Amino acid sequence: MKKAAIAGGGIHSDRIDISTARELDKWSRKLDVTHDRLREAVRAVGSRASDIEWHLRGSRESKKFGALA
Repeated sequence: MKKAAIAGGGIHSDRIDISTARELDKWSRKLDVTHDRLREAVRAVGSRASDIEWHLRGSRESKKFGALA
């Protein structure tokens, strides 16, 4: 797995591996989410870091501003 770095507010990496407790802890801290929330994001959009970050940001914005329907 390629190493990830947070630069300019974004995550630049190929994949997020949550199969080990160490990786789950690391990514949960980096993304400021619970383990359960990170697992849900991976289930929803796959393991690509940029997709997970986008998904989590979208979820936070929806909760902050209410659903736009």
